[in-house]
Amino acid sequence: MDVIRASSLTVRLNGRVVLEDVTFRVRAPEIFCIVGPNGAGKTTLLRATLGLVKPERGWVRVLGVDPTERPRDVRRLVGYVPQRTSLNLDAPVLVRDVVLMGRAAKGRIGPFSDEDYEAAMRALEAVGLADLWDEPFRHLSGGQQQRVLLARALCAEPRLLLLDEPLTGVDLASRSAIVRVLREMPKRSVAVVMVTHDISEVVGLADEVMLLNRRVLAVGRPREVVEHYLQGEGGAG
Repeated sequence: MDVIRASSLTVRLNGRVVLEDVTFRVRAPEIFCIVGPNGAGKTTLLRATLGLVKPERGWVRVLGVDPTERPRDVRRLVGYVPQRTSLNLDAPVLVRDVVLMGRAAKGRIGPFSDEDYEAAMRALEAVGLADLWDEPFRHLSGGQQQRVLLARALCAEPRLLLLDEPLTGVDLASRSAIVRVLREMPKRSVAVVMVTHDISEVVGLADEVMLLNRRVLAVGRPREVVEHYLQGEGGAG
């Protein structure tokens, strides 16, 4: 089953083409990594998948749903972990409040139930931070904050996880915890799409890798794509 399918996807932002003729598919359940340099269009591709930007040409579907027409439906199916640097990390909220936002993304209306709180605690336990339930979010280290944001996405009980540079700038303990959780997801029938600029992160983690720099340069098994990447680097040198 295709969790994500895109065909000839082209996105223009502020007059500049940032994605051009991008075609790919993500099957369930697998870990799919998108690798490319800064400015390659990786974050834009995630945003297009969520229906936050509209393509100039082509299309993308998430579990058969068009995110440009039914963005709310897509966001109920997806757990999204944005780049930590894109968030307001000084807001005076507790860790539990951040995690419970995942239930709101699922379409929860009204006060949180016991079931919601239990889901939030399970998500924090999964990332190894249950003891920080009542801690102010802004007092956490960068790695701990990243793990809490992953817990927020897990709390939504998604069918698909989208992560934007989740391993960037985190300590070794947090990196290990995040990777452990991601490896568990396919066993729970949850597909994972992870964006990274560091190709070394994908070997041993990804089932499939896409090399992106505005266009799709390569798609395949990690070692095949890494070899393609290294040959390109050698040629560029």
